Amino acid sequence: MPVSGLILSALLTTPVLAMEDLPVLNLDNPLRMDFSGSWEKDFRRSDNWEEELSRIFRLRQEAANRDRSTPYSRRANLGPAVTLGNLRLNRGRGRGANIVDLARLAEYISRQSTVTIRQNREEVRIERDGDADLVCGLSDATMAPYTGRYGAELCGWDRQQLVFEITLPDELMIMHRFSVAADAGSLRMVTSVISKGTNSFTLITVYNRYDAPADEFDCVQTLSRGRVCSQSSFQD
Repeated sequence: MPVSGLILSALLTTPVLAMEDLPVLNLDNPLRMDFSGSWEKDFRRSDNWEEELSRIFRLRQEAANRDRSTPYSRRANLGPAVTLGNLRLNRGRGRGANIVDLARLAEYISRQSTVTIRQNREEVRIERDGDADLVCGLSDATMAPYTGRYGAELCGWDRQQLVFEITLPDELMIMHRFSVAADAGSLRMVTSVISKGTNSFTLITVYNRYDAPADEFDCVQTLSRGRVCSQSSFQD
């Protein structure tokens, strides 16, 4: 039998795959990059807040030198200070916090040298020492903002970037953008602090994946006693 006849015979005798056997793409639960793991700050590849602030001042000075239309500047009257943690953010009336205070705040909220991220089919949880966890679902559905005594928190996805927006009093906003490298070896966090008006400051922090030591304590959250920890039992 000719070769073409053999191919035709094979096609006719091969069972056709039923449509119901094909995998179905769930658009309500899209595929996400794996953020989970222990991450350690790479200081060499991360922004230094003082150097970034100096760069912004240099760019502003260069712009001011090019713009000679205003021969003098007027000192802004300072309004009440906004207090966040140990930081006091002075702000001009109608202008928001100044760029130096925003830079100090960006450095403060990006201070952790390590972060731990846990991820399952429903959510991503970013654990930061000394700060509240950042939690977001994996679907593209709009999530209701969480509102607390200090402001509102909203999260969502911009393609494969995980985005958190935290709105604080006096129109101060903190935005985190997390993305993981294609080889899952590094994590990038872009933190922007934005004040009313035009002032904003952005820091980029890069983390490398590392093998964290086993926890010495097992902790659980209880309703009656809060967070309860006990020493882990190690077996050889």
